Amino acid sequence: MFDAGLARFEQDVLLKSKEVPVLVDFWATWCGPCQTLGPILEKLAGEYGGAFLVAKVDVDQERELGGYFQIRSVPTMVLFKDGQMADHIPGALSEGQMRQFLAHHGIEPKPAEQAPPVDVEAAPVDPHAEVVRLRHELQDKPDDDGLKLDLALALLKTGGDAEARRLLDALPANLAQDDRALRAHARLEFMAILRDAPPAETLEAALATDPGDLRARHLLAVRRILEGQAAAGLEHLLEMLRRDRGYADGLPRKALVEAFRIVEDEDLVGTYRRKMASLLF
Repeated sequence: MFDAGLARFEQDVLLKSKEVPVLVDFWATWCGPCQTLGPILEKLAGEYGGAFLVAKVDVDQERELGGYFQIRSVPTMVLFKDGQMADHIPGALSEGQMRQFLAHHGIEPKPAEQAPPVDVEAAPVDPHAEVVRLRHELQDKPDDDGLKLDLALALLKTGGDAEARRLLDALPANLAQDDRALRAHARLEFMAILRDAPPAETLEAALATDPGDLRARHLLAVRRILEGQAAAGLEHLLEMLRRDRGYADGLPRKALVEAFRIVEDEDLVGTYRRKMASLLF
């Protein structure tokens, strides 16, 4: 992890990225999310043992460099590989999301520090039965916050949105930043958007009449994502960004970032992150 500036950017970042990927963190001292992201990047840079480097760029001190890369908000991360920009992320990510992002680009920690393999062949669990099981466990362990998070996630799959939100809001700080909790909050926000929204058929008819109806397109995108049709939903959000990135105070970009938290297909998310970056920069 090192500070980068315009004077040596080519040597320290562009040329160095031909040897090892370099993640450039555009940040500012006054930026709250930057202060959260910084320690995460420092931890991962050390843990990955040189698999990638982190270059810090203070946008207040390096205005020309920030302008060259059209940095409009902080934090913004730009990944360089083989001397070229490989990806771009506006906004802060959680530690888990950062690991997913690095893995997507083939950046892995040292073998000795890799996490044990996860059993992906586990049988699917009935969410209603899971709710019942977790309620019984919580009767015996009422202070177990991990069980409360598990219950909130199970409730989201059974329509218990209000109770799930109460459980998530009451989690301690360490669990509130868990990837699963962040994904659940994003899903709840999307569900709230659809409250009293027209059915999909009505929204599709509205878009057939007027493709520029961004409100209908936004609602249809949210509905598709929650229904598991992630690609269709992300494409609608990307089309919103193409048509009017400033719509409703920047809603297209914000909705895409939230959708990236919900969608679990890493390859799909990576594809649409790059598409979003190509439109913004």
